[in-house]
Amino acid sequence: MKKNMLLLGSLALPLGFMQASAQSGSAHELEVINQLSSNAAVSSMPVSQLLNAPGNEALKAFFFTPIKNKTVLKGKKMAVLAADGFEEIELLGPVWYFRQLGAQVDIVAPKFNPAPARYGLSTPEMAKNHIMAIQYLNPVGWVKVDRTADQIKVDEYDAIFIPGGAWNPDNLRYDKDVLRYIREFNQSGKLIAAICHAPVVLASADILKGRKLTGYWNIQTDLTNAGGIVSDVPVVTDGNIITSRHPIDVADFSKAVESWLTKESGVTKR
Repeated sequence: MKKNMLLLGSLALPLGFMQASAQSGSAHELEVINQLSSNAAVSSMPVSQLLNAPGNEALKAFFFTPIKNKTVLKGKKMAVLAADGFEEIELLGPVWYFRQLGAQVDIVAPKFNPAPARYGLSTPEMAKNHIMAIQYLNPVGWVKVDRTADQIKVDEYDAIFIPGGAWNPDNLRYDKDVLRYIREFNQSGKLIAAICHAPVVLASADILKGRKLTGYWNIQTDLTNAGGIVSDVPVVTDGNIITSRHPIDVADFSKAVESWLTKESGVTKR
């Protein structure tokens, strides 16, 4: 499965990027791109196109600058709460980064719940243990799930983070196991991080009253209505909650999570 994912990821790269990488001999960049791409099922925008877009130089540097200290988060355990319709770079980007720093990262999704037969839908077999990635509302691939939300306990993880995507948060905020877990995790004081549309899941868990945060532009009113104090900035840290607003902010989001966890444990950052 992993081998196929890497192969499809490299096949999805635009010719210009592959030629440039070949000329510079950057096998490292190709390896990173493959790990930031899900298992393609339909034509999609390659991740390299996002990283090479004008204005995204800092995001590209974040992923392509080799990490020297790969033990910064060693011993830390993190759970990604996600469902079908997650924004690809917002899940795979932080997952790649935190694993590069030595953390154990598990993909956790709600229990598989097929649509009622009367809907007349056909569900692929892999949907039973995979979740679907999107890029700006376009389905692009699948990522394997490690555990389901009903199986996990608060004391098993040091932090949780929730990627965005327009559909993923709606799927999560309706799941009773996910909301229960977020409430219990918040009570523990451990880190909860959410990016893009994902803060609405925290609103459904009713943990935003009086908290400073940010989120994708079209949910900022919802966050305010949930009692949050909203700012339109790349990342906001308020106690044990870190929020961010957009795929372009993935680097700032990931580094804020790293900073919170290393400050807690007194570890020197990369």
